[in-house]
Amino acid sequence: MPDSAVTAVVLSWNRREDTLACLRSLAAVTEPELKTIVVDNASDDGTVEAVRVEFPGVELVVNDANLGFAEGNNVGIRRALEAGAEWVLILNNDVEVDPGFLSPLLEEAARRPDVGALGPLILFGPPSETIWFAGARFDPRKGYNGRQRGYGEVADTRFDEVWETDRICGAAMLVPRAVLEEVGDFDTELFAYYEDTDWSLRARTAGHGLYVVPAGRIWHKVSQSSGGESSPATLYYGTRNALVVCERAAPLGPVGTWRRRGVLLSAHLVQALLSGRRREAVGAVLAGWRDFRAGRLGRRE
Repeated sequence: MPDSAVTAVVLSWNRREDTLACLRSLAAVTEPELKTIVVDNASDDGTVEAVRVEFPGVELVVNDANLGFAEGNNVGIRRALEAGAEWVLILNNDVEVDPGFLSPLLEEAARRPDVGALGPLILFGPPSETIWFAGARFDPRKGYNGRQRGYGEVADTRFDEVWETDRICGAAMLVPRAVLEEVGDFDTELFAYYEDTDWSLRARTAGHGLYVVPAGRIWHKVSQSSGGESSPATLYYGTRNALVVCERAAPLGPVGTWRRRGVLLSAHLVQALLSGRRREAVGAVLAGWRDFRAGRLGRRE
């Protein structure tokens, strides 16, 4: 097993009970030793006070404003590296982990000198045996590649093998210090969504492999802070940032560019039309498209 000085960075923005449940699950991880940093994005629901009371040993960094997923996590990553972490575990506050989830990831890393990041098998829940993320193919030339591997399927023996993935999931990703220092952290202009895809593309370009290790398991409540997978916020940032990331990673000629834009926009509009808030969701997709065309990034105004 490689040097296992691991620091978990848990980003919180409201959803106090989810954050506390996440920290309780991390407290049950006994091997390897795990330090935890909570970065709070200016919650107004008592999250900070509750963490201080129940987890006095957890380091707490309180931001003055909601910095988004990207910069909120960057704050924690920088703090972890300053404190000497050899591995940084980036973890959503709406996940709960199996007590033994971390050791298999580190053991797999010891077998793979090219490792850029590793992720556990992510299940819906808790509790559930239904897969949310077991890896995904992603080609920025095409833009939209459909569902994630195993999405909605039962986590049976078909998913037991370690799988190299084109993109790692920011809900739970374990990254070695050296890779963070080489590749850098998340792009703050994206604010939220697709920052993990952007980071994955940069890591792969630098020659690093990304792996899902199914022997490690966690449960994810899925986009709780933004209202769900088809919420207007998710669709706005997903539309805008998918376009930004794909065009940045894989420039195409005029015909290819507009074809890819059409595919991405159509895919998000279909998702919006299937949501429970159709009019608002479609409006969010179109706003994402307009802001992309105008070059407006960062937090949605």
